[in-house]
Amino acid sequence: MAQVQRRDREAFTRLLDRHLAGLQKFLIRMTGNGADADEVAQEAFLRIWTRADSWQNDRVRFTTWLFRIARNLAIDRHRRRRETNHEDLEQIVDEAPDTAHTIDAERRRKMMQNAIAQLPERQRTALVLCHFDGMSNPDAAAVLDVSVDALESLLSRARRSLKTALRPLIETRETQPCTTSR
Repeated sequence: MAQVQRRDREAFTRLLDRHLAGLQKFLIRMTGNGADADEVAQEAFLRIWTRADSWQNDRVRFTTWLFRIARNLAIDRHRRRRETNHEDLEQIVDEAPDTAHTIDAERRRKMMQNAIAQLPERQRTALVLCHFDGMSNPDAAAVLDVSVDALESLLSRARRSLKTALRPLIETRETQPCTTSR
């Protein structure tokens, strides 16, 4: 990052190569949309380049700074989208024959994705950083700019909310007979 601060384009390319995939995974979970995640990631790295001088090595790790910038951009994007109140485009449905198992797995995945999307922004961010991106609690707390205790509280509330939201899915799975393949 010190080289990037001196406007070294090759160093910036190495930084981008090293961190883009992880940032995109985080942003896909935050935005629920690959295209939005790509745009926010691009904007985040543009900010890294244009505001490189504001990074302080002695105060925060680079990844923490990057994820904080990306999180804030994703929140801003969500707010702008909500303010414009556009209707979501209809999803294109693949009408090819599918097995019941694949359809059920997709339904469960969408229920989980929707439940996560409905969480308050700070709870969703804490959950994504810790459970999906494997970030440590202290690092995730730094991204959210909260104490570790506050992060753990956010995680606890997020898990309770998910458990409540996914109760129908859990109850359905408990009442279905187990099937085993032979």
